[in-house]
Amino acid sequence: MIPDEVADYPPRPQVPAADQTLRILRHLAGRATPIAATALARELGIPRSTVYHLLATLEQHGFVVHLAQERRWGLGTSAFELAGGYARQEPLARLGRPVLAALADRVGESAHLAVMSGRDVLYIVEERAARRPALVTDVGVRLPAHLTATGRAMLAALPAAQVRALYPDASSFTDRTGRGPARPAELREVLRQVRRTGVATEDGEVTSGFRSVAAVVRDHAGWPAAAVAVTWEGESTGEHGSRVLEAARTLQSRLGFGER
Repeated sequence: MIPDEVADYPPRPQVPAADQTLRILRHLAGRATPIAATALARELGIPRSTVYHLLATLEQHGFVVHLAQERRWGLGTSAFELAGGYARQEPLARLGRPVLAALADRVGESAHLAVMSGRDVLYIVEERAARRPALVTDVGVRLPAHLTATGRAMLAALPAAQVRALYPDASSFTDRTGRGPARPAELREVLRQVRRTGVATEDGEVTSGFRSVAAVVRDHAGWPAAAVAVTWEGESTGEHGSRVLEAARTLQSRLGFGER
């Protein structure tokens, strides 16, 4: 006779709706682009009516967004909030701190590490270089992603449809110094440049007189897990870009994500 605990292995979910909801979120997180609800139902083996009901609930809470023109679904800003919550804990900050310390020592400027949180970036590590001025990027500070080098580096790693969902129109854009993209078309052009060069920059768009350069850290699925940046006061320094990119790749490797 087969024992009950063996006959029921692996264990059946106690709350099927919760199991299906988590499977939907995991499936969306593993994809590079949004997906149609019918395809989602087929790939997960969940009834279409159930998928539509669960997606509607997830949309109400911001965990998914519906791209109506494309009839597809993607992750929403609340999903990024969860990812940022994990990132604010030990693994990313702990592994990132020595990488940023080495970067700050090498370039002689302050370095920081940020994660996405909705349309903001959240700074989780800052390594201030000796005799350098204090910055606005203290740990715990949020800044508009479209104005920061770290935010642009991560936005450029997202699918275009995801960026459109985050910035559907001009009302989505905030301003700090009167500089930077103020509408979707302008942001698209900025992100095209980031994808072309591999690094993101900003010049006086967060704080007048200060510049930053950043590079994205991708996770196992290619999504932006974080971004590494250096900020300095004064003229452009082209060599910082290659060193920031090297630091981002080092952190990506230490997190176990490897080259992408």
